[in-house]
Amino acid sequence: MSHVVEVTPEPGATPGAPEHHRPPRPGGTWTLRRHGVRTVVELELRQRVRSTRWRVALGAWFVVCVLVTWLTFRTSAQLVGPDYAGYSADGTDAFSSELEMTFHVPRGPLIFGLIVFFVMLAGFLVAPTLSAGAINGDRDAGTLATLQVTLLSPAEIAVGKLLAGWTAAVAFLVVALPFVVVSLAAGGVRVVSLAVTLVLLVVLLGVVCAIGLGFSALVSRTTASALLTYLTVLALTVGTVVLFGLTFPLITQTDEVRVNDYTADASCTWSTQSETRSHTERTWWLLAANPFVVVADAAPSAPGAARYGVPDPLQAIRSGVREARSGPADREDWCGDGADAGVQPGSTAPVWPWGLGADLLLGAGAVWLTVRRLRIPQGALPRGTRVA
Repeated sequence: MSHVVEVTPEPGATPGAPEHHRPPRPGGTWTLRRHGVRTVVELELRQRVRSTRWRVALGAWFVVCVLVTWLTFRTSAQLVGPDYAGYSADGTDAFSSELEMTFHVPRGPLIFGLIVFFVMLAGFLVAPTLSAGAINGDRDAGTLATLQVTLLSPAEIAVGKLLAGWTAAVAFLVVALPFVVVSLAAGGVRVVSLAVTLVLLVVLLGVVCAIGLGFSALVSRTTASALLTYLTVLALTVGTVVLFGLTFPLITQTDEVRVNDYTADASCTWSTQSETRSHTERTWWLLAANPFVVVADAAPSAPGAARYGVPDPLQAIRSGVREARSGPADREDWCGDGADAGVQPGSTAPVWPWGLGADLLLGAGAVWLTVRRLRIPQGALPRGTRVA
């Protein structure tokens, strides 16, 4: 005699579905709810705030900022002092009278540029440590699976962890903010320059945190994800410059150029000459994604630096990258007698929108990869990966 056993399906289960089937997550993979994102952010930040190393790191960072700011002011005082006899951008004496020489030359552009670059460099060293272990670190600890089986969507987990790491990175920027602001007291720097620079620093720190988050979801070891993040940052900051320099043999050629040059009788005459020139207008985009180029090119110029010939790191980078974008001029005036009509002027088109767009796309791609890697169930996991 055969017996028929009737099985009552669990509430919410789909008849005929395999045993491992689970009800779909409300809203789907890319659902973003404010409550869900806030829950993940609070969990991450509470864990960081309770850590003693976090407070020690902030304290050490404050001491380093004090030391660097003091050294920057001392160094700039030696390079640019009250008797600084610099030259303006047009090559003439920066001071028009003896009375003007008695005033203190504004050192703000030099101090501001050095401190901003230091804060950027330090921020790019700290940010990977705050996000490169956000996914694989929780997976090793067995806490990631707990989040994944809740009603939180993969997008909420990814964005929440990104915002938590980003907030921690911005905390270091907030500690350094007074030392960036103090450069305004040295004169020559406008408030709008400070505002633009700070906004870009916050955005670029978020991009680095997103890259670290993406690598933490891609590889299983926290050390590997941190290393890959550092290598990516190194490629953006140093690698772009090195690659741009390596392309010079490929873009250098001999051109026929109209030149205004001195003749045997010391007069100036236009003639056609063969000149070897590098056409950087073909490869300038290699520098656009460099974070230092983005910040320097976007910051408004300091009029005091141009007037007194004060060294300005931001202006130097801005001029160099825009000149590279314009490429060599159609004509060259070596006499400088004012007969340079028709000479192609240097390009004033900004480069930073292209670079910032490329960096944001890179960060968005990392977030997209993180969300994809957080979807469950997953068909395959790397060997040795801990699930719960």
